[in-house]
Amino acid sequence: MTDPGGEQAAPCVKVLLAEDQGMMRGALALLLNLEDDMEVVAQVSAGDEIVRTALEARPDIALLDIELPGRSGLDAAAELREALPSCKVLIVTTFGRPGYLRRAMEAGASGFLVKDGPVEELAAAIRRVLAGERVIDPGLAAAALSAGPNPLTQRERDVLTASVDGATVADIAGKLHLSQATVRNYLSGAIGKTGTRNRMEAARTARQNGWL
Repeated sequence: MTDPGGEQAAPCVKVLLAEDQGMMRGALALLLNLEDDMEVVAQVSAGDEIVRTALEARPDIALLDIELPGRSGLDAAAELREALPSCKVLIVTTFGRPGYLRRAMEAGASGFLVKDGPVEELAAAIRRVLAGERVIDPGLAAAALSAGPNPLTQRERDVLTASVDGATVADIAGKLHLSQATVRNYLSGAIGKTGTRNRMEAARTARQNGWL
């Protein structure tokens, strides 16, 4: 790419946006496209569209929300890092929960920002990530250190997730292909580890900490 003066311009950073709120996604795309060195080359509204779209568009960086239809941004981040290692991942979300930060780092994300800053900060974070830095919201980093690691096993997380919306033990057992006794054991373990009185409180506490 050459500018009007004949000098070689810096290559344009190709960005993929994954955000389920159309107005937010459109605003972010518009603002990032105003940056001289950035271009939003793909936009998706669901988590299960991320990897396929990235393989087609070949972005340099993917900005992923967490709570997306179809698949969470955290799950998609891990698959994207496996399928397209050249693409950096930056989590940009409303939900600044300590457990989410830990899971994002485990999934191979290069950064984690909360959606409460100006777009200039986001653009600067994108440049820093592409320069090899890890960018993490400082307040969230401190909260994650004080919160400690996720105490729940994967199966305990599974049964808590399946228990929302009033699902019975039999419902959960059928969905996860487990016996009802096993489901009760996992629920009991999750309740004990979260220091709560029942599975609804356990699920609420786990969600507030970003463990689910």
